[in-house]
Amino acid sequence: MPILETATGSLLLIAGLAYLLGSIPFGILLTRAMGLGDLRQIGSGNIGATNVLRTGNKGAAAGTLLLDALKGTAAVILARWISGGHGDAMQLAALMALIGHCFPLWLRFKGGKGVATFLGVCFGLNLWLGLGICAVWLAAVLVTRISSVGALAAAWSLIIWVLVLGMGELFGLSLVLTVLIYWRHSANIARLKAGTEPKVGQKAKA
Repeated sequence: MPILETATGSLLLIAGLAYLLGSIPFGILLTRAMGLGDLRQIGSGNIGATNVLRTGNKGAAAGTLLLDALKGTAAVILARWISGGHGDAMQLAALMALIGHCFPLWLRFKGGKGVATFLGVCFGLNLWLGLGICAVWLAAVLVTRISSVGALAAAWSLIIWVLVLGMGELFGLSLVLTVLIYWRHSANIARLKAGTEPKVGQKAKA
């Protein structure tokens, strides 16, 4: 667990700003701006890049992936700036950005599954950590062609990477983020066990 170094007022400010950044629904905003319809009425109804890809617009999907990741990175960088580089503030920002994406106030707390934002906050915490997790995610998706497998593999690898890279102070956070990602993917896990999970680009099954 991180040592508490940042003033309570600053932590509250960072938590609020990180949540607001994380809750920006870029998937909905991009698909609406590009005339692709209401993303919540397409495919799985999820607001993330995988579902945006089901509109058939790869550019919109790539843009959603990038922006959802960048908002996570931005939240951690902002926390670093406000706190003067304190680890407790950065970890709080990472958690709140992911919570914001998964449970956005504007969408009645019905958000995405958090994969891109998860990758983004990891890059914000440490470049090598982000690169390692992104490599695991990409390799798993390329091998299986199943987005959820990449997400689950990347989330699990976070725990391994923080130990391999000697970042024990991030171990508690890594457990919380991994549990959150697995919880958000509970339906995907059930479909993986049943052999009905769609591959990238395929229509999602209920």
